[in-house]
Amino acid sequence: MLEQIEKFAVRYDLSPDLIIALGIGVGMLLLIWGVYAIFFQDDHVSERLAAVAGDRRHERFDMGLLKSANVDPGGFMQAIISADGSKKGELQRRLEQGGVYGPHALRNFMLARVTLAVVLPGILLLLIVASRIPNVSLPFNLSPTFSGMTSLKVYQYITLLLLGGFFAPNYWLNYRVNARQRKIEEGFPNALDLLQISIEAGMGFDAAMTRVGNELAHSTPEIAYEFLTVQRQIQAGRSREEAMIDMANRVGVESVRSFANVVAQSMQFGTSMAQALTTYSEDLRQQRELRAQEMANKLPVKMSAVMASFMLPALIMLSIGPVVIRFIRNF
Repeated sequence: MLEQIEKFAVRYDLSPDLIIALGIGVGMLLLIWGVYAIFFQDDHVSERLAAVAGDRRHERFDMGLLKSANVDPGGFMQAIISADGSKKGELQRRLEQGGVYGPHALRNFMLARVTLAVVLPGILLLLIVASRIPNVSLPFNLSPTFSGMTSLKVYQYITLLLLGGFFAPNYWLNYRVNARQRKIEEGFPNALDLLQISIEAGMGFDAAMTRVGNELAHSTPEIAYEFLTVQRQIQAGRSREEAMIDMANRVGVESVRSFANVVAQSMQFGTSMAQALTTYSEDLRQQRELRAQEMANKLPVKMSAVMASFMLPALIMLSIGPVVIRFIRNF
């Protein structure tokens, strides 16, 4: 066996240690996935039975108003997920803030990180091996590029691909979180106006939140989901204050956190909820206007650096150029 590996390595100009390491790694991955597939197979019968839930359930899933409870990963997946409860809880919270729900959201996210960290370097190694095989040509004339790589360059590229594949899902998640929080922050004043109108029309606070959540299901599904989630928790027996605080933590937007505090204080001291919402919605609009003014005031400062970098060389040439030309002509 060792003689065959050495012959293969000499034939394709590869290191025998590299071939043995790749073989051991691929074998371990196949063994682990085989054991996982045998002992942790999904119950397809229960999946087919759960699929007979009706069109209404599917519509609510499509609108994002009904999500499955989180399930702690088990079996093989526990090896790639941090055992620290605080770190796992923080990552789960970030997934919720980004709108990534589902019973296996944490498992799928970590699996995507590990898969990308393994697949991207694996593709590079396969391209290098394929480029050194006679009578095999890569597309776009890439064979000379990969076949001429030194061991140091291969290690550098593998390291970069491994780090990039492992941390790329984090950047994607941060983008999702920022986009969802921006949508909630932009649509929250309108939701407060609808909530205020419903309360002034004679509805209770819980009924008003349910009505507003149903009305915003298509225009702002993020806010609709949060409002209806609060009402489902209250109907399940959770206190209103705890449900509102959980919504604020789940969203991660300061305006929603302040809204939760306003509702809790209004309920505690017995003040008018409609008046409190009116005052708070006006404050939100003033804050949004102040943020817009702040961005507009920052624009001239940001543009000055760009204008200086493009206009300053031209001004220098216009002011000093004639003097330089005259000096050259005289001397």
